[in-house]
Amino acid sequence: MQTHSKLSEIPGYSTRWIGLVFISLCVVVIAIDNTVLNVAIPSLSRALNASASDLQWILDAYGLVFAALLLTTGTLSDRFGRKRMLQIGLILFAIGSSAAAASNSTATLIASRAFLGIAAAMVLPSTLSIITTTFVGAERLQAFSIWASIFSLGFAVGPIVGGFLLEQGSWQLVFLINLPVIIVALIGSTRYLGESRDHHPLKFDFVGIILSAIGLFTLVYGIIEAGANGWTAPSVLGSLAISIVVLSIFAWWENRNPNAMLPLSVFRNRSFTAASLAVTLTVFAIGGSLFFVSQYYQTVLGYDTLRAGFANLPQALAFFFVSQQAVRISKRFSAKQAITFGIGLAALGMLSMALTFHVDTPYLVTLFGQMLLTIGMASAVSPATNVIMSSVPPEKAGVGSAVNDTTRELGGALGIAILGSVMFAIYRQGVDHIAALFPQLNTEALQAISSSIQGAHAVAATMPADMARVVVNTANAAFVSGITQAMFIGAVISGLGALIVFFALPSDVATQEAPDMDLDRQAVGFAGD
Repeated sequence: MQTHSKLSEIPGYSTRWIGLVFISLCVVVIAIDNTVLNVAIPSLSRALNASASDLQWILDAYGLVFAALLLTTGTLSDRFGRKRMLQIGLILFAIGSSAAAASNSTATLIASRAFLGIAAAMVLPSTLSIITTTFVGAERLQAFSIWASIFSLGFAVGPIVGGFLLEQGSWQLVFLINLPVIIVALIGSTRYLGESRDHHPLKFDFVGIILSAIGLFTLVYGIIEAGANGWTAPSVLGSLAISIVVLSIFAWWENRNPNAMLPLSVFRNRSFTAASLAVTLTVFAIGGSLFFVSQYYQTVLGYDTLRAGFANLPQALAFFFVSQQAVRISKRFSAKQAITFGIGLAALGMLSMALTFHVDTPYLVTLFGQMLLTIGMASAVSPATNVIMSSVPPEKAGVGSAVNDTTRELGGALGIAILGSVMFAIYRQGVDHIAALFPQLNTEALQAISSSIQGAHAVAATMPADMARVVVNTANAAFVSGITQAMFIGAVISGLGALIVFFALPSDVATQEAPDMDLDRQAVGFAGD
């Protein structure tokens, strides 16, 4: 057991719970910025005269740069200090938010969003690695649970915050709201967080950093493009081919480099690899479902943006509540049991959605499947995160955190891309016969109808009532059919994933760190306050 004197040597330990409040503020800002802009798209389109391609880049620039740089910034935080990296990232996030709010063109807004992605990549791995080096034992699992639940809560409330701010004023408020939160987080982190770093870092792996950034950027870009244009599009095939080549070279280099930024030996640890797969699968499921359900509420059921945001709030609250029970669950079940159960329950939630979603499904019925999915995700993510972070030495906490965050981002992107491709293929088949029903429609209108359900509704708004009714009903039915097919495939993938995790994750992995952890070894990663 750790002695009180050893615990007191941990920088920030005495103020760890207050410090976690300010870490949570950082996490909220990063998470909200992933989704807050979705509801502002119509306003941005009008104010900046943005094309559909411009709008897509405004949304994707943040996540694309964010995911590409996580490994790099995680490595840098281990070398130069996690608290320092967190605070620099917050300052850059404030600068990026101000630049975004002042943007008067799509080009400057896209550049500002990319800059925000750089800042977010500096902040997020630092939050998780600071928790790892500050908390011990069962308290660490509880802190991980709070971190995960706050992150998911931020995703869910993003559209609500965006809808509320847009009702109060212009789209610039969506970015300016970050500034007071960042100021509070900076003040609190300065006072209550301790500094830690790897005091014996290896030589700087510049080649590894460049290769990982290029490889992850092209991988995520290819996945995002696949969700929008299909897996056979030239841009998709080219990007994925480049990512495979570059990441293969990265793996070759890291395996032979004694100063590797990402020691590939960590992936030989079955606990680390299986838990990383678990995080990917859970975020895959929730990412794909949120992508569909948001459109379903707003387009098929006719909810406004604020009401659609509140429709997702029960899932966020359920995730928060279940995540807080992680320590209690850890006393009853192993990590293997908790993670497998969580992914399996998420699969059942997706299957329920596949069987119950119709054009006029009541809200409470749609909520049932989503709650199963959310509770399953909440049951799996916290113990999986704990397994990942406990599988790497504390001096490499930044890298471990970056791997956790990268798998989370890739899982979400894959969920949207893979399930989105299935949904859009079914949707296009369902609306193909509209051309035969209404031969008077021009090519542009038919392309708009086949491109998205929103396009179909926009075309219908210009047509006589009887024709519009047919187009809307056909598009809605095709869209819902696509959702159900995609959810069914997602349920199968998640179910198979649960089996893989069950057989791959060692049975003796607990959901909390062993109480006799060698604290002297952990102290290697500490620096003075």
